[in-house]
Amino acid sequence: MNPYGVTLTLVVFYLFSELQRRRKAVYTNPVLLSIVLIAILLKLGGFSYGSYMESAVFLKFLLGPAVVSLAVPVYKNRDLIGRYAREIAVGIVVGGTTAVLTTYWMAKLLGASETVLRSIAPKSVTTAIAIGISAKIGGIPSLTAVLVITTGLLGNAFAPELLDFFRVRDRIARGLATGVSSHGLGTARIITEDELAGAVSGLGMALNGVFTALILPYLIKIL
Repeated sequence: MNPYGVTLTLVVFYLFSELQRRRKAVYTNPVLLSIVLIAILLKLGGFSYGSYMESAVFLKFLLGPAVVSLAVPVYKNRDLIGRYAREIAVGIVVGGTTAVLTTYWMAKLLGASETVLRSIAPKSVTTAIAIGISAKIGGIPSLTAVLVITTGLLGNAFAPELLDFFRVRDRIARGLATGVSSHGLGTARIITEDELAGAVSGLGMALNGVFTALILPYLIKIL
């Protein structure tokens, strides 16, 4: 198997990570820049996305252990997280519901069709769960996947800066807001800045996925 996908991904991400280390800014976000550059290189080189993913299958395999590893900081900070269990639970319910309602109504005001509305509603939960929800409520799973990834990219690029702008200093609140709104990619960013915030973000991502999967099929009927 040609490992060009693994090599390309690692080299490009390393170079942009070094760029961000030397010039820390929103526009040097390595995840966003890596996706854009790799897409351009694949297009220019005449490589299909399928062949790229096949050659980068090892990195895709590592995604599972990476997500599971988020349990480590949760366990390390379990006592502090436990003291905020009530606040976290309220944050999941309010944040998860708000993520669905604001997205749904904004898209509706812009004239989106019912199918698109059902596709966009689960965009704030992780891809695997969002695709399943989308299929169940009559959305387009492939469109949902794109919207989920876009949401995660925006969270990865802007979440900490937005939290700073609105003067959200509490570490629990920062983590919960990031995990509920921008799932895995947002968590990947916030955990590099604060382990406790990252732990809460990972927990929020998981709990919001379960919460949204349970309520959205019923909520969409009301909407």
